[in-house]
This record gives sequence, structure tokens and C-alpha cells, in this order.
Amino acid sequence: MIDEIFILTLAALFALIFGWAFRALPKENWQIMASRPRKKGENGQWEGENLTYYGFFNANAYTLAVVIAFVMMGAIRIPLAGIFIITIAMLAICMPASRLIVRVVEKKRFGFTIGGASFVGILAAPWIALSMDRFMGPRMDAAIPVMGVMAAVAVAYAFGEGFGRLACISYGCCYGKPLADCPPFIRRIFRKHGFTFSGKTKKIAYAHGLDGRRMVPIQGITAVLYCAAGLLGLYLFLKGYYFTAFFGALLTTQVWRSVSEFLRADYRGGRKISAYQIMSGLAILYALLIVILFPAPPMVDPDIVRGLRSVWDPAMILFFQGIWLLGFLYTGRSKTTGAFMSFHVMEERV
Repeated sequence: MIDEIFILTLAALFALIFGWAFRALPKENWQIMASRPRKKGENGQWEGENLTYYGFFNANAYTLAVVIAFVMMGAIRIPLAGIFIITIAMLAICMPASRLIVRVVEKKRFGFTIGGASFVGILAAPWIALSMDRFMGPRMDAAIPVMGVMAAVAVAYAFGEGFGRLACISYGCCYGKPLADCPPFIRRIFRKHGFTFSGKTKKIAYAHGLDGRRMVPIQGITAVLYCAAGLLGLYLFLKGYYFTAFFGALLTTQVWRSVSEFLRADYRGGRKISAYQIMSGLAILYALLIVILFPAPPMVDPDIVRGLRSVWDPAMILFFQGIWLLGFLYTGRSKTTGAFMSFHVMEERV
């Protein structure tokens, strides 16, 4: 019963957060979180660097994904040291890839792609887990099942990217097509639930001038679908169905990533079929290969309480805070917006 309570609690939290976020984040005041002065100009004004809610929600998503992965791997008794190494290796590969791939595909110096980073992560994850099992497993006197790790990675990714779509709503990127340009049945479905973005500094405004128009809420659909896939995958994992949890979460996220791009209006490259859609198809084929190559792990009854206890430790909490700070500094310092600010003394209060 504890598994069901845990899943339902997570589902309720997501429902509350999404219910607020889908109403609030398209508004102009939910893009810039703060500005800090960096250089003083000759006119006395300071040039400022903007810290964004995009970075805030991305940092939350990174941290959520890491926590979920730790809990899941802890639940199947993978030693904490092994989980640390796997997690740090994945972050070290995926975070730089999120910028590198957007430069290659979209020819942009400043930007991130979670889809591209996830593709690289999917490629690397089984070999990281296999290396850990071969070289570190005997030293830790523990087996590190590749499929157990892959299930944890796939489910954690679904949660992370789903929750991370709140960052896209805040920044106004990864947006759908205008409802007016969609077929009648699409307009009927989203007539009351489309997103309308405001603010000239949002990407939807400066890239395509679509602020103020009702849009297909692609980011919201992705958030709900991915987190639902994560919840189902987590439940299957806790019941011992590692293959199903892994392949179900990965298939859902990659198929929707490919399909959703036909409803998106933001730039995804100059081809009819984008590089990200190709990556999604390759990721599915690669997942089938992983299922064939790596046998099912020894049956270990996952214990969610054990997994939760493994992260309820001051050192672990500090580690997660470090992940959050790294994620915020990496994605939250805006490279596409700027600020001018001035300061003065309020004489009447002196």
C-alpha cells in the first residue's frame, strides 16, 4: 500500500503545481526572476544580468530527476557510492550536450535542448551502468543491474523533462502553433486550454511575433504526459517490472517528442523532419537493442521506504542543493535578454 500512497501523493502535487503554472507562467511577469548589476555606464545606469524563472524551473527539474533516480536505485539496493558515480557521470555528459547539440542543429550559440541531451544520455547510460557493475561492483560487493539502472534513468528523465516544461512556458519557448492555423478538431480541443503568452522578451514574441495569440499548449501537454508516464513507470518499477518501466517511459517520451513537433511553431531546423525527431526514432531502436543485450536483473523486491531513507540524510540534501544551484547557474543566467537599472536614496526615509 505504501507504493500506491507514494504515487498518489506525487500525482496530487503535480496536479496542484500544473494547475497554477498553466495559468500563471505565460504572463510577462513570470520570465525574469531577478536582475543583478554588472557594469556601470557613463550615464550612471548599470547594465544588468537577468536571472530567469527558466533557470529556476530547470533547476527544479534537474533536482527532481536526480532525486527520483536516487530513490529508485536505492530501492533496489544499489550502493549509494554507485548511485553517486552514475548520476554525476550522466550529468557530466548530458549538461554540456544540451548546449552543444542546439549549436549543431539550430546553429545557435545560446540555448539548450533537453531532447538532444536526453538522446546522448540514453546512448551513454547502459555503458556507464555496465562499467560500474564490472569494475566497481566487486569492490562494493554488490551487483548493479543494467536494466534496473536504465529503468530508473528513463523514469527520472520523464519526470525531469515533464516538470522542466514549466521553464519553457515561463520563457515562451518550445511553443505550439497558433490555434487559428490548426484544423477544426484541434481548435475545438484546445479552445479553452490554449496558452496566450505576453511580454516582448519572451521567445515566442521576438522569434515569431506570436505573443497575444492563442497557441496549442504543447508545453502543458508534454508536462502532463511525461509526468504521467513517469508515475506509471515508477509504479511498474516498484512492482518489479523493470523492462516495462524502462521501455514504457522511453517509448512514451520519444514518440510524443516526435509527434509533438508537427504541432510546434518554433524553429527546429530547416528540414521537414527535424534532427530531434530522428534522434527520437533512433532512441527507440536503441532501447530495443538494450532490451536484447542486457538480461533481466536478479529479482530484488524494490523497497520505496529504503529508497526514501537513502536520500534522507544531511549529506544527500546538501548534494541535491548543489545540483539545484549548478542547474540554476547553468540555465538561469539569461544570454538573450538584458537590463538597465539605476539606484537612488529615498530622502524622505533617511
